[in-house]
Amino acid sequence: MQETDRIVRAMNEEKNVRLLLARTTRLVEEARRRHHTTPTATAALGRVLTAAVMIGADIKGAETVTLRVNGGGPLGTLLAVACGDGTVRGYVAEPAVDVPEKWPGKLDVGSAVGSNGHLEVIKDLGLKNPFAGTVPLVSGEIAEDLAYYFTLSEQIPSLVALGVYVERDHSVGVAGGLIIQAMPGANDEVLRLIEDRVQHLGPITGLLRQEQLETVVDVVLQGIAHEVIDSKPLAFRCRCNRERVTSIIAALSDEDIHQALKTRGKLEVTCNFCNEAYDFTAEDVARIRAGTGTVGS
Repeated sequence: MQETDRIVRAMNEEKNVRLLLARTTRLVEEARRRHHTTPTATAALGRVLTAAVMIGADIKGAETVTLRVNGGGPLGTLLAVACGDGTVRGYVAEPAVDVPEKWPGKLDVGSAVGSNGHLEVIKDLGLKNPFAGTVPLVSGEIAEDLAYYFTLSEQIPSLVALGVYVERDHSVGVAGGLIIQAMPGANDEVLRLIEDRVQHLGPITGLLRQEQLETVVDVVLQGIAHEVIDSKPLAFRCRCNRERVTSIIAALSDEDIHQALKTRGKLEVTCNFCNEAYDFTAEDVARIRAGTGTVGS
């Protein structure tokens, strides 16, 4: 049975090299299923979702991390929001877009995302003002762009690998990511050793398909004294519900509501993050507009 989605954090004995490793296969498949993405859109959105939960590895409670990528490519904006409980939600603006493969079996995420734009990270840690950092895209492949963000915005030299393997039936075979960060005092020789080893190990999806997370950590940090600090389960989960959607209906114009009811006989509101649709009858709408709540299911 396939291992459940989770993230592990590890550090070397000197506490100056940090490793984050995540398996996100199920949550990326859930996003694919909900948004009906093409293979290239699945790979791009999966990388962004994975990156968001990994950036948010340290947050807790109601804290959130938002990752927004727009490179001017045909996929448009990709957005993911990770929460302190290990859940993430997100979407791609144009899920039906696909582009030719780079070569047989290699999806061209960079061309689909584009590189004429920015990657933005917003951390809402419950303070007066959220932290926001923005960097220009390097390639649109997401991993390189995230490494550039860590180095430029947070001054943390980082090695980032993100991967989504899409099966022939368009389902997600395996997805996940690896982030290695050099803290103050990190030994340059140790960092070069780790980087060389990661490059020779091949795609992160190949490792995650074969091994459990702790085993991959041991392989990457072989010969370096280290320990796994903790592990957290991950999942795709949206915060939308019927009650929250009623606030959207209350803000719609009478003309928009009338047109929807006339055309479909109901009002349908769809959540961007999870593509869940909520239906409201004319009677439901009347109650909401009158301020007496909502009915139905």
